[in-house]
Amino acid sequence: MENIVEINGLTKKYDDFTLDNINLNIKKGSIMGLIGANGAGKTTIIKLMLNSVHKDSGDIKIFGMDSFESEKDIKQDLGVILDGCFFFFLIRLNEIPFVMKNTYKNWDTDLYFNYLKRFNLNPKKRIRDLSTGMKMKLKIAIILSHNPKLLVLDECTNGLDPVMRNEMLDIFSEFVDEEKSIIFSTHITSDLERIADQITFISDGKIIISDDKDNLLNNYQIVKCGKDELGRFNKEDILRVKENKDNFEVLLKNGGNGNSRLTLEDIMIVYERGVSLEGINL
Repeated sequence: MENIVEINGLTKKYDDFTLDNINLNIKKGSIMGLIGANGAGKTTIIKLMLNSVHKDSGDIKIFGMDSFESEKDIKQDLGVILDGCFFFFLIRLNEIPFVMKNTYKNWDTDLYFNYLKRFNLNPKKRIRDLSTGMKMKLKIAIILSHNPKLLVLDECTNGLDPVMRNEMLDIFSEFVDEEKSIIFSTHITSDLERIADQITFISDGKIIISDDKDNLLNNYQIVKCGKDELGRFNKEDILRVKENKDNFEVLLKNGGNGNSRLTLEDIMIVYERGVSLEGINL
């Protein structure tokens, strides 16, 4: 399957953090979920894709084009949701098309008002009068109404109640087809378990795991055992070992008899709070 995004050797250095040699492909017709602790590098990857910060090295291709050299053309087909609002709070919802039709060549005003109706948003309201959930619905209405091919979403379901989050996830699932994809960074890993096709787990600026979601949840395991049992595992399969009061939790990348169904949150917790096997005093 053709990739809609290809990232190779991407590096960005700050004084206290380095995004280190990131290699990542996002398939057409898929939803890629980015997970990781705060400061892991998820938002940095997105900012580099959007050229809001400059890379130190590496290549980013979106729609087969260099993200820097073809930035203007690429952004015509990107729908982006980041923190904050990109309109003055005094503007009314029915005034937004006057701005957007001069920004995006594929802007569809009729589609925009259809989304307002679907989301029960009053076109005569000002942005400042919308709740957090209503503002998020407005952002989604706007990005979908210029008919993008790729959605780039950073923590876009934070602060939404469960019912509204469920509605947003349905909309994102509806968006994806053979030519359209989503990259979705979030701390709410259960959202990704529901809709993502691929998962990339980032820790301290490095990709730890990047795999199909089903493969990740089915083939990676967390096994609880005693210290004297750690030697029974293949060392190459051990990603992390987390020491508890009464046992150890071992994160394995090639199966094993897990004690319960694995979740993305389980993987994050054991990895971030655990150590390598070499860090355990055997």
